[in-house]
Amino acid sequence: MTPMQPQLITTPNLEAPDDFYEALIEAHQGLSTEESHAFNARLVLVLANHVGSLAVLREAFDAARAG
Repeated sequence: MTPMQPQLITTPNLEAPDDFYEALIEAHQGLSTEESHAFNARLVLVLANHVGSLAVLREAFDAARAG
């Protein structure tokens, strides 16, 4: 039996989307544009590590490009 491959969740999945958005905006407060870009890059790497699956991350790349 082959283990099931994880798949990217593309349906709404946040417990509190408005609270998440508020926290994200707050995390950027006081940062310059350059610092904000660096923060986003670090956040992507932290979340990619949490996801752990290159296949899922590639699905996320495709979804992000598609808009």
